[in-house]
Amino acid sequence: MPQLHIRRATVDDLPALHALWLAAQLPADKLKDRVTEFQVVEADGKFAGAIGVQIVRQHARLHSEDYADFSVADAARELFWERIQKLAANHGVFRLWMIEDSPFWKNYGFQPPSAEASTRLPDEWKNLEGNWLTLELKNEDAINAVLKNQFGDFMESEKRHTTQLAENARKFKLFITVASFGIFFICLAIVMWMTLSRTRIGH
Repeated sequence: MPQLHIRRATVDDLPALHALWLAAQLPADKLKDRVTEFQVVEADGKFAGAIGVQIVRQHARLHSEDYADFSVADAARELFWERIQKLAANHGVFRLWMIEDSPFWKNYGFQPPSAEASTRLPDEWKNLEGNWLTLELKNEDAINAVLKNQFGDFMESEKRHTTQLAENARKFKLFITVASFGIFFICLAIVMWMTLSRTRIGH
């Protein structure tokens, strides 16, 4: 088995990718504009295959998988799987999708989607033909429920904070008003005292 290495595709891979896509009868002209979606496997430093990972919101689709050397396919898929899990974690992906192709991926838990899971397929992919497989990485409903509760707690905390600020502002305004009246009457008393003092001196 040759030494395998997985990396993200670059524009330098386009000639090899284009030849691979044409041989597999994939839409090469469309895929060339999405080269950054692809992960490439090298065997002893030479291009040996690739797989696309398209991410839409909290969903990722594996697509256009093919190999120039199928003798490394299964070993490459094991490395691709490690990379795909990291990409999914980094992008907050809840669920993976793919159109059934290789039985290999079922070993990692990919299964035909249930009726409920099928409703979660992003609209961008609903026009694609084939038998879908899916794998739930995270429970979307549970996570959304937790986030909703946390958001509710945050809003309640902010409401209490806002109420406290308003109460403090009301107390400060009252203090300023009382202090202003106090200063006014003190000044008035001083003026009256000075006026009375001058009157007495005049007499």
